[in-house]
Amino acid sequence: MKMERNRLVISSWVCYDFANSPFTTLVLTFVYATYFTQAIASDPITGTVLWSRAIAFSALIVGVCSPVLGAFSDQLGNRKTFLLLSTVVCAASTAGLYGVFPGQVVAAFILVVIANTAYEFGMVFYNAFLIDIAPRNRLGRISGYGWGLGYLGGVLALVLTLVTLIQPDIPWFGLTKDSGQNIRATNILVAIWLIIFTLPFFIWVPKQKIRLKQKKEVFKNTISELRMTLSEIITLREVTRFLLARFIYNNGLVTIFVFGGIYAAETFDFSLEEVLIFGIVINIAAGSGAFMMGHLDDFWGGKKTVIFSLVGLLVATFIAVIASSKAWLWVAGMIIGIFSGPNQSASRSLMARLAPPCAEAQFFGFYAFSGKFTSFLGPLALGIITQWTGSQRWGVLSILVMFFVGLLIMLPLNEQEGMRRVERAIN
Repeated sequence: MKMERNRLVISSWVCYDFANSPFTTLVLTFVYATYFTQAIASDPITGTVLWSRAIAFSALIVGVCSPVLGAFSDQLGNRKTFLLLSTVVCAASTAGLYGVFPGQVVAAFILVVIANTAYEFGMVFYNAFLIDIAPRNRLGRISGYGWGLGYLGGVLALVLTLVTLIQPDIPWFGLTKDSGQNIRATNILVAIWLIIFTLPFFIWVPKQKIRLKQKKEVFKNTISELRMTLSEIITLREVTRFLLARFIYNNGLVTIFVFGGIYAAETFDFSLEEVLIFGIVINIAAGSGAFMMGHLDDFWGGKKTVIFSLVGLLVATFIAVIASSKAWLWVAGMIIGIFSGPNQSASRSLMARLAPPCAEAQFFGFYAFSGKFTSFLGPLALGIITQWTGSQRWGVLSILVMFFVGLLIMLPLNEQEGMRRVERAIN
């Protein structure tokens, strides 16, 4: 009975990845991002610059606030409520993008910032549940199942969008193509998808236990706990090295996700339909990679899996920069897909292995900080370089540097020593 209960909890936790992935796939990467640069903004170059700044601004907010929110939720013992609030705000602001018409740049900018910020806050609380629901010897595969199912969700949402809203001469549901109504409607689909498929999580995944005897102590203790956690992270050499590496290589991933569709459309003249098919194939590859390498993560270790994925991403990005045809961009996209899923999955499981008990959300708050506080630099750098050179290829070249530097920092990390410190804390 207990085993069946654990399976239900893990399956419900994994469903959240399935629920929120269409937001990154449809809104941030392949559909709305392309629509923003081509229809909302005055021209594609301006659109690329503005889109990069919207993502950069939301990333800055997340980077600054995530550690505080993580510490606060750990103190209050109500992480699930914070996740629910973040989910609702993300869904509502995403749905609001449907009402933004071409030329209404400010409204689109504000709603994208709110939606992306809420999405990233939600990931802080969601990721922290991994330690509560998964045995430590299965962290890699369960994290991989989540990412794999998440990419499946992205694929299904892309296929549904392609079949019902993009390909037909007359879109479904009584919509038209006037003022991009069929494209704007994809945001409604994402919001509904998010609400429906997060229900298993909120029904069956239990809350963590309240850690304080009196809730009135929460506000006073949050800052002091945050300071203690920061001091602990600084003394934990392995955690510090990992967060610093992720600080950098995640910039590359964020930039690829944000500008993948835009790069395909503007530099290689992909139509929106081609961009969607491109996204479907990449997501299938990413989901397969995350699912299969989750088992490798448990056997091989998170560090080696992250390093292996970074080498693959370096090769793929180089091909994307020098690609002379759509065929070569397809090759690069496939390799990016295969290695991006394992990179994200192994990074999450590695953080779970290195995080001490009773401070999960705090550590994942700093994990989000490491991924987001300077993640605006990647999109911002790509936007600035594109603006200076008038070429997106030069902007994409900057991603190579991020992956390479992150790889160099990861190499000396001692994962086993970090896990031993956690075991000593538990015992």
